[in-house]
Amino acid sequence: MKNLFYKAIVLFLVGGVVMSCADSDKPNYQYMPDMYKPVGYETYGEYDIFENGQEAKLPVEGTIPRGWMPYDYEDSPEGLANAKANLNNPLPYTEDNLNEGKALYTIYCAVCHGDNGDGKGILTEREKILGVPSYDDVGRAITEGSVYHVIYYGLNSMGSYAVQTSEEERWKITHYVMNLKNELEGGEEIPFEEVKEASVAEANPVEVDRAQQNAQEAQGEGAALTVEEENNN
Repeated sequence: MKNLFYKAIVLFLVGGVVMSCADSDKPNYQYMPDMYKPVGYETYGEYDIFENGQEAKLPVEGTIPRGWMPYDYEDSPEGLANAKANLNNPLPYTEDNLNEGKALYTIYCAVCHGDNGDGKGILTEREKILGVPSYDDVGRAITEGSVYHVIYYGLNSMGSYAVQTSEEERWKITHYVMNLKNELEGGEEIPFEEVKEASVAEANPVEVDRAQQNAQEAQGEGAALTVEEENNN
């Protein structure tokens, strides 16, 4: 009995010594080390594991980036004319959209086109850029579609702002540009549109799918209860 007791003490001491020498940050044994040390690939690095040895891959054909919508009007005089005649602003003309459009216009456009849209921005006055027309220029006869098209692709010395702005922001800028045009022409104040509370579909497509799924499940449960009631009767 005493020998067993002494052996237990010895084993306890040996175990304590072993445990005291272990580093908790660096386990002595690692099972499946890839789970602890993942391989980090550089975006444009060359690795044999990838096809053609290139880590960066082109998107799958036919896919588009998340949050980006294709623009159906081509970058050509014909595309501009088509957009000018047929493209309309999908955003409602509200005070919030107009104010946000004004803020964006001040950031991106006023430096050349002027705060009032008369083509007398600070760069124009300093003769850094010449020939910026006013929005009420009769020869241009801008429309919502032509304004958006030019913001998207650029025109003449004006570059594209499709990278700096989102689709929604471009349409808000378009609202403000058309408002400036109306003021330059001496038109009456454009009344704001009354916007009803957004429906579920307009708010979040994911919620729509979820709501439809819940409705289908509820309909299925209702049908099951009806069948059960009939069986009971």
